[in-house]
Amino acid sequence: MILPAAADPASDEVDPVGTRPAETTPGALPVVIVGAGLAGLTVALHLADRRPVVLLAKRNFEEAATAWAQGGIVGVLGDDDSFDLHVRDTQEAGAGLVDEEAARFIAEHSPGAIEWLVAQGVPFTTDPGGPLGLHLTREGGHTVRRIAHANDATGEAIHETLLALARRHPNITMRERWMAIDVITSRHLGREEPSRCYGVYALDIDRQRVEALPASAVVLATGGVGKVYRYTTNPETSTGDGIAMAWRAGCRIANMEFIQFHPTCLYHPLERNFLITEALRGEGAQLKLPDGTRLMAGHDPRLELAPRDIVARAIDFEMKRHGLDYVCLDATHLGEDFLEEHFPTIRARCLELGIDIARQPIPVVPAAHYTCGGVVTDLEGRTDLPGLFAVGETTYTGLHGANRLASNSLLECVVVGRSCAARIGAEPPGPPATVPAWDESRVENADEQVVISQNWDELRLTMWNYVGIVRTTRRLERALRRIRLLEDEIDEYYASFRVSRDLLELRNLVACAELVVRSALSRHESRGLHYSRDYPYTLPATLPTVIVPGPRDA
Repeated sequence: MILPAAADPASDEVDPVGTRPAETTPGALPVVIVGAGLAGLTVALHLADRRPVVLLAKRNFEEAATAWAQGGIVGVLGDDDSFDLHVRDTQEAGAGLVDEEAARFIAEHSPGAIEWLVAQGVPFTTDPGGPLGLHLTREGGHTVRRIAHANDATGEAIHETLLALARRHPNITMRERWMAIDVITSRHLGREEPSRCYGVYALDIDRQRVEALPASAVVLATGGVGKVYRYTTNPETSTGDGIAMAWRAGCRIANMEFIQFHPTCLYHPLERNFLITEALRGEGAQLKLPDGTRLMAGHDPRLELAPRDIVARAIDFEMKRHGLDYVCLDATHLGEDFLEEHFPTIRARCLELGIDIARQPIPVVPAAHYTCGGVVTDLEGRTDLPGLFAVGETTYTGLHGANRLASNSLLECVVVGRSCAARIGAEPPGPPATVPAWDESRVENADEQVVISQNWDELRLTMWNYVGIVRTTRRLERALRRIRLLEDEIDEYYASFRVSRDLLELRNLVACAELVVRSALSRHESRGLHYSRDYPYTLPATLPTVIVPGPRDA
């Protein structure tokens, strides 16, 4: 179901960015990139020598989901590995819904992605005997060790390195605490022509002022929808902004029923979204019940290295069967020195909370972690709307299918980010247009902020209770009724009052929640991350769930 990709893939050049003289056209409209995680930064750094770039972050630039990624990034580098093997692992984890073209494209470009990151100065953990001098680890669903990492803080290491490069680049304008509201399309210009993207409306949060930002192209790289759930490993920024904006602009959305719940989020009253990386299980940590019984023994022969959907469902089942608030992840047998060397971030944070992981099991629970669906794009980030691109967790490329293979997410950001930049740079800028200013003539300042907080809490609780790891048709139908009532209330509030970040995030989350539920209701089987008690079997063949905007969604 993905759009056809152009024939010229991204180059695997590894020169550090910003070393070539800029060849930008004077006075050219910028490319506006919404989101400053790995996907957005990759596009920006590859594009900025050819086009002026404006990079928007709705909070601080350091606050991106990339920085929270602990495990690592896939690289098919070892003598015991192959592109075919990585594609096979990706397809098996994706439970029959992985697009083979997408999986092969991304696997084949993984060495170039790793080499590029190394060239930018990312401080990966080294091994003199390893491929490219890197230490490779293994995670659930992978046949071999192929995960390049920077101890247990890979995302942070990558993000800090690329963010520093972007800040130094003379052709990248960085706007912190700016939140995109909507894509500017032909409809906003009053044109009858086939629709295209002309820029975005964006809120300057500190000045509480909305500006129209004309653009030669717009790239949505805003991450996933984790904050639609009560418990999530995602940062506060993960409110589905890009998915909701593309949906309102008329783009198709696919596979939103497949929300990945990470099996091991730390269970602690003072830390509700601290991820315990899958790499810990890859190195031998064991999931156990309070009596010490191996939890996975009765669920899958791969034990702790089964794909995430299987592990998360097994934990959920055992917690409900035994009435538990959490289960235990036991890494004590790995030894204090090993844990300190390979997992210093996790060990330090747990020690701060009174848990010595070298001597005590870690209490863990599943939590919403990754959005496997999103805006339908091709392998160069093109959406259904000319001039509008999307990259990363915001998108559906076909790579993840019904369940994402561990550490494929950062790889997708780099590979598709590079090909997206190549496509934008190769195309002539879109036609110039006079973009209308934001109209606030019929709104006033909000008088009851409690409406936002109440609806926010109700939405997240509804999604957690009715649209979680195990689903039923009745629960989904109840959720959809409540979500549509909330949607009507939020739309009325949005039409009456000046916008704020909280209101915009809530508006986007409720749109994404409806997409998740509608997608789940349309899948009459259990597959990957979507498990229904009413349809517990898996059909012999299936297709992606693709939702097309209709009259209600305009």
